[in-house]
Amino acid sequence: MWKTISMQDPASPIMEQLIMFHDHTMMIIMMITITVSYMMTSLFFNKITNRFLFEGQMIELVWTMLPAMVLIFIALPSLRILYLMEEMSNPLITIKAIGHQWFWSYEYSDFKKIEFDSYMKPTMELTKNEFRLLDTDNRIVIPFNTNTRILVTSTDVIHSWTIPSLGIKIDASPGRINQGNLMVNRSGLFFGQCSEICGANHSFMPIVMESINMKTFYEWIKKF
Repeated sequence: MWKTISMQDPASPIMEQLIMFHDHTMMIIMMITITVSYMMTSLFFNKITNRFLFEGQMIELVWTMLPAMVLIFIALPSLRILYLMEEMSNPLITIKAIGHQWFWSYEYSDFKKIEFDSYMKPTMELTKNEFRLLDTDNRIVIPFNTNTRILVTSTDVIHSWTIPSLGIKIDASPGRINQGNLMVNRSGLFFGQCSEICGANHSFMPIVMESINMKTFYEWIKKF
């Protein structure tokens, strides 16, 4: 049951940092919840009263400063990760993802003009090792341990290019190009979906990324 409510296994340094920040923040929230619960319980069940207490400057100072310090402990790691997510350092490969109603198309323009559309595979065409409503007829292929830039835009409405295990979520807005960076640290298949409500078939435009080694990636490129 715990696996069903926890995050996906991280496949990029950014997602590792996001999970660490999540755990860090949850520990702070648990400490606050336990402390407040203990204080409320003790107030309910003891008979200690002070009918003549009109002010307490010291306790007011404490309960103002402590939340401020807690917010600093949450804000500093959060800002650090935000800057890491926006950092773009010498990408070796650039991929353009274009959102349509309701499929994605991709362009690889670094090597030669490579373009293809990526539709969800119909249920009747699935093999035993493929996932229903998640697999596509054409997958994005990138080499692992390589800085990759992803440019995202849309031709019609707002979509969102999202792969949870990589910690990436980029809005695809018509007339605008947004960018993000990818650094996959292992080989494998990584699944995502459009996470912006973009119309009737919003839930039927999945994303599948295949991470392979550089040699196999060059062989894949040569096939086009």
